[in-house]
Amino acid sequence: MLFNNFGLTHRDVDRATPGFTLFAPINHDQANLLNIEGKIVHQWQLKKGGINLSALLPNGNLFITESTEDGPTIPAGKGGWMREYDWGGNIIWEHHDENQHHDARRLTNGNTVYIAWNKMSDDDAKRIKGGLAGTDDAFDASGPYEDVVREVDAGGNVVWEWHSTELDMDKYEICPLCKRHEWAHANTCAPLANGDIMVSYRVLNLLIIIDRQTGKVKWEYHDIDLGHQHDCHMLDNGKILVFSNGFHGEDLFFSRIVEFDPDSKDIAWEYRGKPALSFYSPHISGMQRLDSGNTLICEGGKGCIFEVTPEGDVVWEYVSDIWTKNVIQGEVNWVFRAQRYAADSPQIQNRV
Repeated sequence: MLFNNFGLTHRDVDRATPGFTLFAPINHDQANLLNIEGKIVHQWQLKKGGINLSALLPNGNLFITESTEDGPTIPAGKGGWMREYDWGGNIIWEHHDENQHHDARRLTNGNTVYIAWNKMSDDDAKRIKGGLAGTDDAFDASGPYEDVVREVDAGGNVVWEWHSTELDMDKYEICPLCKRHEWAHANTCAPLANGDIMVSYRVLNLLIIIDRQTGKVKWEYHDIDLGHQHDCHMLDNGKILVFSNGFHGEDLFFSRIVEFDPDSKDIAWEYRGKPALSFYSPHISGMQRLDSGNTLICEGGKGCIFEVTPEGDVVWEYVSDIWTKNVIQGEVNWVFRAQRYAADSPQIQNRV
């Protein structure tokens, strides 16, 4: 198979949603703002190199996670630094947590919520079910680790946290094809409008909502066909959007974007590739529902960012030609997520 078309590969002028798309290639030292013509119109020079989450704040500043050399040696999702850069590339806020990984979000109150690892107690480690035998200390001899959702204020003080071991560990088993070094590989912490937090646990095929006030799990969705999902979040219409990776699923060997009702679990909308196997990223990835009703999709493992209509027509596509090194797979052009911002949005306004 030839995969040699990069940059802007398709644009339907009449149906693509105008705006600027932010993406930060994993382990690269720049974050990029792309116009609808596929040209990079602004860049931020990063201190260490982006890893996973990047977003523009309402004041136009870049909020991004970057890697650190200390902390656990688990490679997948490892971060450690959360930084805010102004438009000129100056660091105006940063917080270091050597255990941070995958996701982080700036809250409306100015605090920051993120996912971190925490070494499990021996008693909790004995409660892990499923997974590949003998892999409790895979990647890091100190393992296994649990996931913690942690909130810090502007000064870096922890004001709230929730541990994954508060789940019913007897109820959920790690996928039998996955290692046991993490309970249970959280990859998304999405704040809801009421302050609750939605979390995705990849190797459990599980989505939950944590009640911010009580610390109790108030909602859950457990389904093998989530396929080790990413980027779950609630839309303005009250439905949930999720990137179903299709990895280690039951019968689905391709990725899907699924919008479903949180109460009935009924699917309201779904995107699949045409043919189905043409759309597939076994890891990372995400999507954004645009104001136009179209959906921007980041097929992360291919570095492909594309936009589809509600009918599933591809109306815009861009493939990153920025390559970085991965310790396992070599040269990659991975993109964790991408976000599009309208020209008149607070994040952009007249800055471009």
